[in-house]
Amino acid sequence: MKYISTRGNHDAVDSAFAIQRGMVPSGGLFVPESLNRFSINYDISSYSELAASILGHFLTDFDAAEVQEYASHAYTQDKFESSLVAPLAGIRENTHVLELWHGPTAAFKDMALQILPYLLTGSARKQGAAREIVILVATSGDTGKAALEGFKDIPGTRVIVFYPKHGVSHIQEKQMLTTGGKNTHVVGVKGNFDDCQTMVKNIFSDHQFSDELLASGKELSSANSINWGRLVPQIVYYFHSYIHLVNTGVVRAGELVNFSVPTGNFGNILAGYYAKMMGLPVGKLVCASNRNKVLYDFFVSGSYDLGRDFFRTSSPSMDILVSSNLERFLFEMMGRDPLLVDNCYRQLSSAGKFSVDSGIRLKMQEHIVPGFADEGEVRNEIRTVFSEKRYLIDTHTAVASHVTRSLQESGQLDGHTVVLSTASAFKFSQSVYDALTGEGRADDEYVLLEALQQMTGVSIHRSLRGLENLAEKRETVIDTSEGRRVIRDILELN
Repeated sequence: MKYISTRGNHDAVDSAFAIQRGMVPSGGLFVPESLNRFSINYDISSYSELAASILGHFLTDFDAAEVQEYASHAYTQDKFESSLVAPLAGIRENTHVLELWHGPTAAFKDMALQILPYLLTGSARKQGAAREIVILVATSGDTGKAALEGFKDIPGTRVIVFYPKHGVSHIQEKQMLTTGGKNTHVVGVKGNFDDCQTMVKNIFSDHQFSDELLASGKELSSANSINWGRLVPQIVYYFHSYIHLVNTGVVRAGELVNFSVPTGNFGNILAGYYAKMMGLPVGKLVCASNRNKVLYDFFVSGSYDLGRDFFRTSSPSMDILVSSNLERFLFEMMGRDPLLVDNCYRQLSSAGKFSVDSGIRLKMQEHIVPGFADEGEVRNEIRTVFSEKRYLIDTHTAVASHVTRSLQESGQLDGHTVVLSTASAFKFSQSVYDALTGEGRADDEYVLLEALQQMTGVSIHRSLRGLENLAEKRETVIDTSEGRRVIRDILELN
């Protein structure tokens, strides 16, 4: 299978090239040249076996044995607490939660970032590259730690994570700063996630800087979901959850199931769209936004407008205004016309907004149902779900759960729905504790971890136990204009 650019500015390439490069050098994202149907096997016995099958469907320049080896190493019980890797829990009639946070960093990013190091280093070998791979990551909180953990001490790689200095939770920051490994680096940025992401994209598009790195024996790649190697493993858990629902008698084979996704950068929900195009019986994809509801407004009005206030919320991984993977979705909705996509992103760059016509908006609404939750609704949803089922959810999951409940109660969402749970509640202990008690305690988050465990009877995620006692790396804090300078410093190129 070949991969093409959403903006028509690159020749078709193999998956190894697309994964190694991360994004199209001149702007744009790599997408499959075609989306072929996938035959669902309800007898697949393990998550790793299913992952190997789906990845093999897309990565045709890899041998089946290679992909199976990668999957078997990535999805083990040493790395994922649950033998199912991503178990399901029923929280109300016609609604299950898909727990994607049993990996080593307590967030759904582990589902892809435990296998991406194998895919990336394998891609480099196939490309005959002997250079050190410098992986740049912009994070709104969870991707950073998952990337650091996934690539820690992987030979031939260096990982540099950029995060908004005051835009993540204390525990998210502590997780990143305490990651071991001689090849891992963490940089705080004065700004929000969009500033980090724009800085990294601009660095990727700087051919002069790329040539400078190449001359020193290094080349850039990405672990964000702009990299197809990060996105394709996320398709797996949509099939996995559906197969589990069928095999446990919750739904019949072929029955449509909705998926409700807390959405920021649009990668997670886009994986669900690809699963649908591969033949998974998906009904609606619920795009659940927090107070930064740029996506909600876009799907309702057809206008994507960055001229709005930016809010820091209790679901910081969703505090995003520029949703990178929306470009891939628009490419599909616009009939795979790269000129239309390129025009939209030129307008976004120059004017801060673009619009689509009513035909494209209606086409998007065939797949997407948008909704959003404000901060009060997030707190109330955490409290309600725990009161009803003694089930604990984090702030991001609460956004999707609230939106799902509202759509079901208003009759806009029929049939069974799976809510994607993207993080352990303990990663956001202060917000979750406050939602359950209304106390707003000022204790540090480590005290609240214990308090939350005692109050709910739910065990603290293993990756967070004793976190406060771990030594931190020396951190650098920069302005957005200093990205290239700090990369040179880290790589000792000055």
